[in-house]
Amino acid sequence: MAAKPQSSLFQKAKREIKAQQLDEYGNQVEFDVRKDEEQDVKLEDTIRLLLAAGYFRARIKSLSPFDKIVGGMTWCITASNEDVDVDVLFEENANIGQKIALTEKIVAVLPRLKCPLRLEPHQIQGLDCISIYPVVQWLVKKALETRDELNAQQRNSALFEFDKFGCTPEDEAFNNALPKASSSVQHVQEVYLANRQLKAPNVGDADEETRIQCTLLEYGRRFGASKIPKAQKGDAVKKKLEGGQSEEDLIKREEQRVNAIMKKMTALEDEPEVSTSFLGEISGAQSKEIQELSAEYAKEAQALAGTSGESGTAAHKRAVATLEKQIAVTASKTQVAEAKHAELEKEYNESQEELLKMQAYEKRIAKEMAKLDDLEGDEANRDVLAELRRLVALNEGLKAQEVSFKQTCQAEMEELDDKIEKLEGSGVEILDDERTRAIAKQYADDQEKLKKIKMLAARRTREIANLHRKIDEFPGRAELNQYQRRFVELASQVLTKLRETKQFYTLYNCLDDTKLYLAKEVKLLESVQESYTIAGTSTKSKNQLLEQMTTIVQSLSDNYNKLVDRQGKEQSKRDDLSSVLQSLVEKERQYYKSVKDYETECSKNELLIAKLKRRNK
Repeated sequence: MAAKPQSSLFQKAKREIKAQQLDEYGNQVEFDVRKDEEQDVKLEDTIRLLLAAGYFRARIKSLSPFDKIVGGMTWCITASNEDVDVDVLFEENANIGQKIALTEKIVAVLPRLKCPLRLEPHQIQGLDCISIYPVVQWLVKKALETRDELNAQQRNSALFEFDKFGCTPEDEAFNNALPKASSSVQHVQEVYLANRQLKAPNVGDADEETRIQCTLLEYGRRFGASKIPKAQKGDAVKKKLEGGQSEEDLIKREEQRVNAIMKKMTALEDEPEVSTSFLGEISGAQSKEIQELSAEYAKEAQALAGTSGESGTAAHKRAVATLEKQIAVTASKTQVAEAKHAELEKEYNESQEELLKMQAYEKRIAKEMAKLDDLEGDEANRDVLAELRRLVALNEGLKAQEVSFKQTCQAEMEELDDKIEKLEGSGVEILDDERTRAIAKQYADDQEKLKKIKMLAARRTREIANLHRKIDEFPGRAELNQYQRRFVELASQVLTKLRETKQFYTLYNCLDDTKLYLAKEVKLLESVQESYTIAGTSTKSKNQLLEQMTTIVQSLSDNYNKLVDRQGKEQSKRDDLSSVLQSLVEKERQYYKSVKDYETECSKNELLIAKLKRRNK
């Protein structure tokens, strides 16, 4: 049992040694943390991906990258709407233990979501964004697919509920136009119904073209013959086809073949009677009507065959037209009956639904009545039941009073509406003179009050505008900062210009002194040269030249010493100015540091004031 605290003690010491590295002198060494550019790029891509998916908390700058990424992953897992049986609860600014537990839960959830990618807890804790980005991409895709599926389900459910009780304008237009279109199509089908006029002979061994020609001729259509087109621009030359035959010869040959087929055909004069049993099997529910129509058709066919001297084809056509009219009348009656039947069936279904609802309601009332009977049998509930009966009676009385009051109000309103309509129709306004004068006086007083209120409002608006102008005259903090920045820029420009000007002045003075010394040197050399030419004549002149040269050397040495002294004074002056400059630079640095600290404290003060105001509210 004693080994456990010893191991924890060693682990704690190891953590402290790892956390604080010391150099050879015992000073703490700061870690050199280097950022990986590729990791930073993947981190930005991950945050942008979460923002595009809809996790807008990633925009909060105060959150750490760990909170942004882990919060986005938990949000995607929750939005995927999958039952993972793991409590993935995210808390911002959590401690290290909570972070480790949360990352382990996320890693355990990914296989249950059937994620093809794998991730380790230490990769999430260490923000290994290169490994995290594909997983986040897959989670975002999963969340978006789930969102689309839910939207589709909700839309389908909404459309299903709407289709139960509602109807779109397109559906209404289609339903209104459907009967008319159906009748038009049926009429066209009846008008252009195929009418067989002839019966073709047995042409089983003939070619396909001959069989087609026979079928068309049975129904009164000729196929294969066409007229010769007129030659354009008076060209009377006939075109020669293959084999040396012209188009006229081919058309004549085709006409002869068609006429030969027509001669073999026979007219349909004797039609077989229609058996009523066959029609009954076909018609089903309407067999009786069809039997009556077939019997009438047989009688009329016999009468036409016995009395009329016309051909069988004409009589048959007239009989068919009569039957078609009767069929059309019967079809219209059938449509009306079907519409009525559909309406009655709909009413029947509605009545059945109402009946089921009433039966369910009756069962529920019976259950409640049984419960009330049980409660009434208990002596402890008699007072409560008496009070309940009294309240129910009071409620029924109030409902009856409400209904009667509504009826009275409705009657009074209708009576007043009738009076108003009568008065508006007659164009007469019945008002007392005294009441009219009172209304006019009240109106005039209200107008005067309104005028005064408008004048006061205009005056108050002018005062507010003046105050706004006065407030705008005082610059704000941003404007002051801008002015200060501009003044600093102007001051730096002026100092730069002044420095350049001073340099130019110094250069000019230096060049001017150089010019003066050079002029003196030239003058001295010229005088020496003149004296040297004169001194060559006598010894006295040589002595005078020597004395003159000694004097010149002495003056030059004196001038040199003066310049050296002047240079030393200027250097000491420069050193003094450099020390003053260093002190001023240090003061400037302290000033900027103080200003920055002051701005930080002001922002903290504003935040505290805002929090205090919110707390007071």
